[in-house]
Amino acid sequence: MDSVQDWGKISLDLHKRYRGKIEIVAKVPIKDLNDFSIWYTPGVAEPSKAIARDIENGLDTSFEYTYRWNSVAVISDGTRVLGLGDIGAEAALPVMEGKALLFKYLGGVDAIPLVIREKDPDKFIYIVKALEASFGGINLEDIESPKCFYILEKLQQLLDIPVWHDDQQGTALVVVAAMINALKVVGKKAEDARVVLVGAGAANIAIYRYLKLVGFKPKNIVMVDSKGVLNLRRRDIDDMKMYNPWKYRIALETDPEIDGGIAEALKGADALIAMSRPGPNVIKKEWIREMNNNAIVFACANPVPEIWPWEAKEAGARIVATGRSDFPNQVNNCLGFPAVFRGVLSVAARKMVDEMFIAAAQAIARYTEETGLSEDRIVPSVNEVEVYVREAVAVAEKAIELGLARRNIARKELEYEIKCLVERPRKYMDIALRENLIPIYK
Repeated sequence: MDSVQDWGKISLDLHKRYRGKIEIVAKVPIKDLNDFSIWYTPGVAEPSKAIARDIENGLDTSFEYTYRWNSVAVISDGTRVLGLGDIGAEAALPVMEGKALLFKYLGGVDAIPLVIREKDPDKFIYIVKALEASFGGINLEDIESPKCFYILEKLQQLLDIPVWHDDQQGTALVVVAAMINALKVVGKKAEDARVVLVGAGAANIAIYRYLKLVGFKPKNIVMVDSKGVLNLRRRDIDDMKMYNPWKYRIALETDPEIDGGIAEALKGADALIAMSRPGPNVIKKEWIREMNNNAIVFACANPVPEIWPWEAKEAGARIVATGRSDFPNQVNNCLGFPAVFRGVLSVAARKMVDEMFIAAAQAIARYTEETGLSEDRIVPSVNEVEVYVREAVAVAEKAIELGLARRNIARKELEYEIKCLVERPRKYMDIALRENLIPIYK
């Protein structure tokens, strides 16, 4: 299978055959109908009364008596779905459902896909706030920029459960993990490296923030959007300040002396992180040749990277990463969101903060180095279960350290619990396939 079109045909057929990718399965024993007197009426009144009583006393025990402790809502308005753009709520549902499947299989997290027919950001925020009582965390997905920044910041302020936008934090933490290791391979330091960010959407704006947190200097970072290098001399800078303050802040902090576009920005650069539009030829070979020795190139557009990996290598890049699994060094959100939410849910964290995401990135980087770091392996593959366990533990411990966890648990117990939860879905899948509970269509 070597083309996007072939995968698309198979996907369309199987989606229609299976009629969805997830289902709800009981996790309590049901031996006979008398058991429903425990799990439903009349017995269920007791946990309901206990929760109501505890909430009056300032303690939300719905995390102890219900599935809420392990549940995440995957929420989108369908305004920026994959490379498809604003396709609407219903059309976004297959993507959100796929995300829920990955949450479960890779992180043992129960995720519910929710698409909302509401594009007004304040009304969208109101709806999500109203859903808070049902979930232990919120994963925002595929919301257009710059609206996504406003929605995330407001919900983080309003909700007493973790909220993140995977297109921002999820992408950024995996990219930062990969960049930490790429610098190790080429023998360069973050504080000295000059980085060019191509694309000024949700991902690269978050990546910029995280690069600063791990030691990169703003004055060594250049961002390029569709209009050219981001600096304070841009004609649209006043409009940017008013309508996209997140992007304006980067212009203010970096304000490079460079003018022009990608070609000019890449001259003498040590690293390129492209999060723009599908290629090829968005990034040209001759531009890569103008980069510094031992250049690092992350071309992350899907389904086709901004420059093909072999072209970047031919032009002198030493390390190349993409968003695709059929090339080495896949920089994929799947290495991030299942483990991060596994970590925050396991300790019932109230908030998610950048320190947790940096802890996750560092855990990924350390695991990769310990298990074999090379030019073609700066991050692990999604098949390596242990990386999810280590990452989740790092996030959970950081939540405890910062006083954001409702549940304080010792490291040994935490590791065991997380490992069991991460491995459990794979065991269920083995049983389901063996017993033909899930048919395999050909």
